[in-house]
Amino acid sequence: MPNAGLRTPPPLTPDTLRVIPLGGLGDVGRNMTCFEIDGRLLLVDCGVLFPEDDHPGVDLILPGLDAIADRLDDVVALVLTHGHEDHIGAVPYLLRQRTSIPVYGSRLTLGFLREKLREHRLRDTEFHEVADAERLRLGPFDLEFLAVNHSIPDALAVCIRTAAGTVLHTGDFKMDQLPLDGRITDLRGFARLGTEGVDLFMTDSTNAEVGGFTPFEHDVEPALERVFETSKQKLVVACFASHVHRVQQIMNLAVAHGRKVCYVGRSMVRNMGVARDLGFLKVPGDTLIELGALKDFPEDKVVIISTGSQGEPLSALARMANRDHPHVQLGQGDTVLLASSLIPGNENSVYRVINGLARNGARVVHKGNALVHVSGHASAGELLYCYNMVKPRNVMPIHGEMRHLIANANLAVATGVPRDRAIVVEDGDVVDLSKGKARIVGRIDAGYILVDGASVGGLSEEALADRKILGSEGFITIVAAINLHAKRLVSLDIHARGFVEDDSLFDDVRQQLIDELRRALDDGVEDQHQLQQLMRRMIGRWVSGTHRRRPMIVPVVVAT
Repeated sequence: MPNAGLRTPPPLTPDTLRVIPLGGLGDVGRNMTCFEIDGRLLLVDCGVLFPEDDHPGVDLILPGLDAIADRLDDVVALVLTHGHEDHIGAVPYLLRQRTSIPVYGSRLTLGFLREKLREHRLRDTEFHEVADAERLRLGPFDLEFLAVNHSIPDALAVCIRTAAGTVLHTGDFKMDQLPLDGRITDLRGFARLGTEGVDLFMTDSTNAEVGGFTPFEHDVEPALERVFETSKQKLVVACFASHVHRVQQIMNLAVAHGRKVCYVGRSMVRNMGVARDLGFLKVPGDTLIELGALKDFPEDKVVIISTGSQGEPLSALARMANRDHPHVQLGQGDTVLLASSLIPGNENSVYRVINGLARNGARVVHKGNALVHVSGHASAGELLYCYNMVKPRNVMPIHGEMRHLIANANLAVATGVPRDRAIVVEDGDVVDLSKGKARIVGRIDAGYILVDGASVGGLSEEALADRKILGSEGFITIVAAINLHAKRLVSLDIHARGFVEDDSLFDDVRQQLIDELRRALDDGVEDQHQLQQLMRRMIGRWVSGTHRRRPMIVPVVVAT
């Protein structure tokens, strides 16, 4: 940790803006930032992080909502930069704590959010639709919204003017000069704010290590065209369920090649329905067909647009790879196009799905072997361009792992930002902006909040560690029936799962354990907890010394 050893921040002084990242700095996900001035809070984004292999049984990871749990009445608004899950996915969990928080966002962002809240049975949310170039005041915060280009339509940057200074928060953005919807990043607005004076520039770091400029969305069209031209049977395209631009490209190519389009995956059906209703997706008449109608069309006359591009185990594409999808079976001669990039941490899951599809005989086209996807994030050249244009007094990189944040800070320094003004922080680090200077003043707990089924935050680190042990080492149960009155061992049973299949393996140590228990009883040990600990220690030493393993050991003493 770059800022280890920080203490609890001091009380906030008047006319000082406090900035606290509650997620998204150190991970690619769960993005959320809290701004505080004069006793009022403004929240920007509230997303989720999807679990990795070292989070067994966890469904979602939320930002550090606990850090503001006792301050929710001070929140003037939640502002959403765009509609990706890592920016809006945790909103239902926030609104469960205070349903009356006003939510501000663009038309499409709020459209996606409405459907999400409906699934969570959350009603009566106070929505406020905003558009680029709009300006409004919320308590001590004067907000201005600017158009930015990203891999989802209707994304926004937000300028936050306060008595302590001006912050420009880019959200996720890039500088595609030929966007499919014609909506470019508002560089004139960025430049105007730079002339006015930006005290803190919070910039997307995801591609800070990537040189040059991010390719245009139009650049993928030749590769997509080749996929359609060379696909003679089933064609499945997997992409993010929010990537309206990519779905539009696939829709246009499907019409040009005489194929109908079928959505597969609940989130794909939901989001594309919203995008179409709001006018962000143009669907030619008689193009869409229902999933159940697939069997009525020849294989070369349909394209299936599916979820699962990140290898999610229960997604439609993963089920196709495992040959257990009820409607789509893939085999020799079929084509699968993965029109997405890899989110860090998902590599193993994605390659597992690719291998499964290839094993079934399908041809798999992905970013590794064709230009079928471009990133939605600004590369180093674009970031340098922005730093030179905005000329910020202080920089705080956001949205990325530590290596991305550091690389972004180095870019800022290269353009003339003083080293001590390019602040690299992690979730929970507290930054105060006052008199044109941003500095780190302390640290609070903004750790993971784990969602496990219906449980939110109830899964402890200890329980998670136990799950990891169970998953990798297995467990052993020892049940001893003891007549405490007679100080006699009645029976002893040892069983294991995920460690060995044959319980006879314990024959050698079983007699040793019986002898040890009998000695303890003869010595007057009657406490059940002490006897359980004796069994745990003895079996633990034997397993470690004999098998070099560390299974979970569950000792039980039954008094008879």
